[in-house]
Amino acid sequence: MAEVCDAATADKLKARATYVGALVNIVQTCIKIGFGILGQSAALIADGIHSLSDLLSDLLVIIAIKLGSREADHEHPYGHRRFETIATGILGVGLIAVAGAIVWHEMEHIAVPETLHVPDARTLGIAALSILINEWLYHYTKRIAKRTRSKLLLANAWHQRSDAFSSVVVLAGIAAVLLGYPFADAIAAAVVALMVGKIGLSLVFDSIKELVDTSLPPELVAEIRAAIHQIDGVEGIHLLRTRQMGEDAYIDAHIVVDPRITVSEGHMIGDAVRDDLIRRFDDVMDVLVHVDPEDDEGMSGRSRPLLRGDVQQLLEHYLADFKQAIEDFRIHYLDGQIEVEVILPFALCEQPQQLEKIKKQCALMSASVKRIDRVFVFFKT
Repeated sequence: MAEVCDAATADKLKARATYVGALVNIVQTCIKIGFGILGQSAALIADGIHSLSDLLSDLLVIIAIKLGSREADHEHPYGHRRFETIATGILGVGLIAVAGAIVWHEMEHIAVPETLHVPDARTLGIAALSILINEWLYHYTKRIAKRTRSKLLLANAWHQRSDAFSSVVVLAGIAAVLLGYPFADAIAAAVVALMVGKIGLSLVFDSIKELVDTSLPPELVAEIRAAIHQIDGVEGIHLLRTRQMGEDAYIDAHIVVDPRITVSEGHMIGDAVRDDLIRRFDDVMDVLVHVDPEDDEGMSGRSRPLLRGDVQQLLEHYLADFKQAIEDFRIHYLDGQIEVEVILPFALCEQPQQLEKIKKQCALMSASVKRIDRVFVFFKT
């Protein structure tokens, strides 16, 4: 597994890989189109246009890296990583347009065989050299893409490998023409264009899925769910939502904890879930954890709950003669009902008559108020 670097180093590595790719593609574009024109090879010219599209993609990556690496601000609290997603989509649309133009042009030549060109034998060497250069560039860019977790850079790497594949097709097409198959060069050019178009479609679809907050892959979501269940104090998880932003993943999780623990303990369990997921999964940038005392996913349509102020008014009403004795009270919201714990001073234990009256009033309160299930009496020492 490749070592993952910090954000600042990642941005520098991504920029360097992109500049190297841009320089290589400038040279390749000039050589392929130049020799394609001189050597009368439509396939080599199409391959040169493919290299030009690589160059344009490099420029888009450079722009996206500069925009996407900016820190989060008031208007963009989640950062600017979506610029990479948008750039990927634009790149995909551009590739589809280039592919369509090449296929249309070559179909016109095939329809009129007299317009077909016979490539020069020297174009074979250019195609072979292009295969070697693009295969090296693919491995170089892919290695940095894995270190920086950049989906855009990885897409650019595969685009560079597609240029190597297209050069293989060009090599075969030129060789076939030289062996006496006049249509081979034009067909090779169309095949290269279709390869470019397929890559473009994949990039566009991937960008759309990310922009509409498509969930992470099911296998990864299952791993995340299993990791949450392993955290001490987590009794269940009933809502888990994930989304992607650039190379970063964001998670929203509703976990169930023991309803009798304190708020601070529940908060600490939530922090443990967040910290563990960020530590275990490289792509996870942030986790929002909602702590629940029970699985409340199907309770969204219930009526307004009794809040602390409401319960306090009820206690003051039913225990009006004893409200000065109430030290405190706690509320538990469970199964759509409420449990109330009334805290009394320990001294009342020595006044059985008063204590009996308080218990009767508490029982009356739980019987009279529908949403209150039980009222317990505790003593503070």
